[in-house]
Amino acid sequence: MRVGCRLFPLLLLALLRRLCHGREAAPSAVTCGSVLKLLNTRHSVRLHSHEVKYGSGSGQQSVTGVEASDDANSYWRIRGKSDGSCQRGTPVKCGQAIRLTHVNTGKNLHTHHFPSPLSNNQEVSAFGDDGEGDDLDIWIVQCSGTYWEREDAVRFKHVGTEVFLSITGEQYGHPIRGQREVHGMPTANHHNYWKAMEGVFIKPSMDPAKHDEL
Repeated sequence: MRVGCRLFPLLLLALLRRLCHGREAAPSAVTCGSVLKLLNTRHSVRLHSHEVKYGSGSGQQSVTGVEASDDANSYWRIRGKSDGSCQRGTPVKCGQAIRLTHVNTGKNLHTHHFPSPLSNNQEVSAFGDDGEGDDLDIWIVQCSGTYWEREDAVRFKHVGTEVFLSITGEQYGHPIRGQREVHGMPTANHHNYWKAMEGVFIKPSMDPAKHDEL
């Protein structure tokens, strides 16, 4: 009995260490606040936007796919559904609602019931100002584990219209020649898988200043 009493503090300390270690788990997870590029695994192009508006449909800022890996207009910041719902450095869970904010223009990845210009699927645009748009900026991360891991291919399902962020290969002409159309599709298929690529990943740590530049 005395031995058990003596062991109890040691066992409690070991449990606390395991719990603390768990708070810093998933070092390879994509985290809130990270800035990254997203690669469509089927068509090998990165999610992209720029100050070019659609000539039809909503007339909002266009979203495309580009082959270049070094284009600065392909960076997106991972944010929560609302302010404070995705603390900086916290691993993004599978099934979590997020916003993707285009770094260079401050607009959010968005979709709505307008036809896309080339494939007649659902138009995807960039919308809002300084990271603030509306409820049609919210996407669910679909993945198979607990967290969105960097090496995993994931899907983004739109909350408001239930389409998946997709590319099927259609290419634009002037003024964005060669860029691919990005749109929403109602079915989950091989055209809507995305993988985290280049970026600055905030480490899942109690210290939000720590980050991993890739």
